Amino acid sequence: MVVGYMRVSTEDQTTQLQKDALLKYGVDSRNIYEDKISGTKDTRDGLSKALEFLQTGDTLVVWKLDRLGRSLAHLIGIINTLKEKGIGFISITEGMDTTTPSGELFFHIFGALAQFERSLIQQRVKAGLDSARARGRIGGRPRAIDDEKLVMIQKALSDGMSKAAVCRTFGVKRSTLIDALNRAV
Repeated sequence: MVVGYMRVSTEDQTTQLQKDALLKYGVDSRNIYEDKISGTKDTRDGLSKALEFLQTGDTLVVWKLDRLGRSLAHLIGIINTLKEKGIGFISITEGMDTTTPSGELFFHIFGALAQFERSLIQQRVKAGLDSARARGRIGGRPRAIDDEKLVMIQKALSDGMSKAAVCRTFGVKRSTLIDALNRAV
């Protein structure tokens, strides 16, 4: 069975162009699933229903690759899942068909590109962090209790003030206080 999936990013956009292409390709209109939601969203009901409906030997057809995945890595993940279940994948615009040897090669090239992209991103992030560290900048969330305030809190606690009173007096949450005290040890 051939199942189609189409997606547009907003409610005011139409899926008609994609639907026409899927119907022309031979997808039965009863087997077309759609979403009107940004591709960056993790949960897409239409895609979930299409993936649940598909069985071994079926084929998922999309008008264009970017209608299916949020990113190249996400797209590769979906297509790998389909492949593991014995389900073919076709993208009409790009001419990708994983049910053929050339389509399978095309998919593997995409997979290699996705891995290359991930490696480049990791390198850039590491280089950026190293550069920031060299300039004396430390990443992460700023501390809620600075060193000066921590010294005053420790003094108040050693003078017998309760943790609850310290929290009220210095305007900090109990969990923040505990974390700061544990780091200071």
